[in-house]
Amino acid sequence: MKAGLLRAPNTLVLEDVPDPERGPGDLILKVRAATVCGTDIRIYRGRKTAGVRYPSVIGHEFSGEIAEAPEGGPFRAGQRVCVDPAIPCGHCPYCKLGHEHICENLTAIGYEVDGAFAEYIRIPARAVESGNVHVIPDDLPFEQAALAEPFACVINGQERVGVSAGESVVVLGAGPIGLLHVKLARLSGARSVIVSEPSPGRRRAALDAGADIAVDPAAEDLAEIVRGATRGVGADVVIVAIGVPALADAALGLVRRRGRVNLFAGFSVGDSAKIDINAIHYREILVTGSFGLGRVHFERALDLIASRRIDVEPFVTHRFGLAGLGEALATAEGGSAIKVAILS
Repeated sequence: MKAGLLRAPNTLVLEDVPDPERGPGDLILKVRAATVCGTDIRIYRGRKTAGVRYPSVIGHEFSGEIAEAPEGGPFRAGQRVCVDPAIPCGHCPYCKLGHEHICENLTAIGYEVDGAFAEYIRIPARAVESGNVHVIPDDLPFEQAALAEPFACVINGQERVGVSAGESVVVLGAGPIGLLHVKLARLSGARSVIVSEPSPGRRRAALDAGADIAVDPAAEDLAEIVRGATRGVGADVVIVAIGVPALADAALGLVRRRGRVNLFAGFSVGDSAKIDINAIHYREILVTGSFGLGRVHFERALDLIASRRIDVEPFVTHRFGLAGLGEALATAEGGSAIKVAILS
């Protein structure tokens, strides 16, 4: 089969590789859609190394059709499915506390297990047994089902700051993750949503996604706009949805006293930020991080997408075949797209 083989940082080549072999309890999927995540770009460029192997196949947002399944199991060939790529151990202290997304022994498809930038992918038996494989409705496009994974991460992030009805939310960054934060905040009943984004196209996308105000931080005073929209108090919640370290401190200047900040975006290896600890102390600001997703988040995300309560159809702006993998990654990295999908 054809697969995009990551041989080293900055070296990803479409090659002929052996078809995946199904072990006991495993599934083999024909990949129908794999969407490109910002994390895939950071892995490709060597800016994220945890769990990454060379050579390997990356890609963790995907859906497909079952090509091979064990007899007598819960799945059969031909079923349309999407997969939660994060496989917890189930027995470490964090799993026992219900925080399986920060499992001490977490393994993930697209990291420790070969991923979806390929024609076929093996789903390990442990993922099948753990309930990570979900049948999707016939009317749900594969590319939309693939977005359950990033949306599940967004659900986890907003759980950390508890967006509630009537609150004001600021989202820094209007890439696909920022746009999903806008949609979820609206679904949660946010009174107002302000987005900061330098790209004109992405500002338009933020307004289309439900933001009230889309600010160009290079030309406008974001803090002044936030104060004006919140009667001088500041936002209830600020979400950093792009991996720019300086925004961690900027977020503290946008949030009200006792407000909440979520550092959602992943940052590159070695990144650090100078942060105003007095602002956190005297204004009693709650600063949280969020990483990945648990199985409950994935189930909620898929349900909201499949039921169309969250409309992700506009998000996929560029589509390529697997033969165009290099161009797909370049397009995603270039910032002209919202979400790039690789289809087959």
